[in-house]
Amino acid sequence: MIHFLIVGLGNPGTRYKDTRHNIGFRILDSFAESAGYIWSENKKYSESVKVLSDCKVHLLKPLEYMNLSGKAVQSITQLFKIPPENILVVQDEVDLPFGKIKNKIGGGTAGHNGLKDIVAKIGSSDFHRLRFGVGKPEKGGMEVADFVLQRFTTEEEKELPRLIQDSKIKVEEWIKTNLSLILRKSG
Repeated sequence: MIHFLIVGLGNPGTRYKDTRHNIGFRILDSFAESAGYIWSENKKYSESVKVLSDCKVHLLKPLEYMNLSGKAVQSITQLFKIPPENILVVQDEVDLPFGKIKNKIGGGTAGHNGLKDIVAKIGSSDFHRLRFGVGKPEKGGMEVADFVLQRFTTEEEKELPRLIQDSKIKVEEWIKTNLSLILRKSG
């Protein structure tokens, strides 16, 4: 059985629920709801698994703070022997303007503490990323760390349902494309 892991990054608790840094949680929650996943929780992470035709797709929301995201990812990847190339991390990205959504494989972490911890814990940066642009603070304004903990503006919130839908489609496409590639290689 092929295992895929899709990780949504965010911070736990209602205080951070609608912040820029939690867009990974919001996208994964929306994806889970529309695809019929049911979350189970423990103290360190929230998880759901669904069996598709030739694979199991694991959804994961680390429930420790962003900079400790790697512990939960490491736990699931070791348990199910999931290689980095079968992992998709859904994250906020300050280096992209608000609403720009891009896929990326591997590379650096660009200072993102959640990604840094995942790389440190699994020993590889060769996983896939769905980067959701949240914009940057204006020059001379607040620090990036403070900016990502802010809520989206009212105008941005109006656009989020469409952008979250676009992101969910990209997650679905990622699963189909990677499953097809793996089946072709093994067949």
